[in-house]
Amino acid sequence: MSERKIGIIMNGVTGRMGMNQHLMNAIAGIRRDGGVALADGTRLVPDPILVGRDAERLEGVARRAGVDKWSTDLDVVLSDAAYPVYFDAVTTAARVANVHRAIAAGKHIYCEKPTAENFADALSLYTAAKQKGVKHGVVADKLWAPGMFKLRQLVQSGFFGKVLMVRIEGCYWVFEGDLQPPQRPSWNYRKADGGGMILDMMPHYFYMLEAMNGRPLDIVCHADTLVKKRWDERGKPYAADADDSLMAISRLEGGAMAQIMSSWCVRVRTEDIIVMQVDGTDGSAVAGLAHCWTQRREATPKGQWSLDVAEPVDYYRDWQKIPETAPYKNAFRTQWELFLKHVVEGGEFPWNLRAAAAGVQYAEASTASWRDRRWIDLPAVPA
Repeated sequence: MSERKIGIIMNGVTGRMGMNQHLMNAIAGIRRDGGVALADGTRLVPDPILVGRDAERLEGVARRAGVDKWSTDLDVVLSDAAYPVYFDAVTTAARVANVHRAIAAGKHIYCEKPTAENFADALSLYTAAKQKGVKHGVVADKLWAPGMFKLRQLVQSGFFGKVLMVRIEGCYWVFEGDLQPPQRPSWNYRKADGGGMILDMMPHYFYMLEAMNGRPLDIVCHADTLVKKRWDERGKPYAADADDSLMAISRLEGGAMAQIMSSWCVRVRTEDIIVMQVDGTDGSAVAGLAHCWTQRREATPKGQWSLDVAEPVDYYRDWQKIPETAPYKNAFRTQWELFLKHVVEGGEFPWNLRAAAAGVQYAEASTASWRDRRWIDLPAVPA
């Protein structure tokens, strides 16, 4: 079986997501297992070069990942024809300029989301990539988490009948940093650095809702900064001024209602830190990132309540857990493999810069709704 290398510029892999998920779990995993199988039987093997500002950190990360090439000069690497793919996992504030440079250099683009801090910039990336004729993809990792993947299969099979309501709860407690080290970087909580729950998560919730019942048509949203003092990576206190919690409602293209609650200030007492429920005429399902449960119409218990006696129905009992029928790969790796196949073999790849721009539009409309205290309509992003 023959092998074919594909050069990938990986910018931003000294950060949490870039290093752990994209480099270690995805690219290093693909390399370790001999590459991605193509339709012609060839194995496509990633050949990454790591890019960043800190040479010492880059060298350490490269060593851990089994990568022998790294550079602190992005322009030099972008000029090298040996690397046709550019990946970006830097901060949102720096992403637009980097991706535009990569597009101008003729690189195929794969990047984290959100692709920009505002819709105009996100749309400009899609327009530039389309004009240049490069292929492009954007991370939509939640769709390949085992629980969410099963939920998508239920939609595709027609399990729900007519979908009536979709609910997302994405919540967990992020340590402030005084008693325990925080799980997220401090820039996430500073507005000037591109932080905030809306910008971070609404682009993800957009594609999750779209996969269940079509794209959101509008939104009304309220957000707030509930924890106003946090401690940074050096243990110094700072004022947190970016939104850390939100509640939102949308109508979906397929006719369902959608509700989102998302917060870094809620302690978990559910199956997972992200839980999605879909209710339809023929059945319902609840999925976390790992597992999915269903309840069919004919198995639905009779809901009733009384203020005088304890609830007689165990509402957890009549849900059926979907069994594991195949081993699941890391969600980030799964989408990386699909994108690399797309670069070489072509075909459709719907999770692209246009789809990402729609997610940024959703985030921007959420902020506008919160600011203006009104509903915001969402026109379709032009193709």
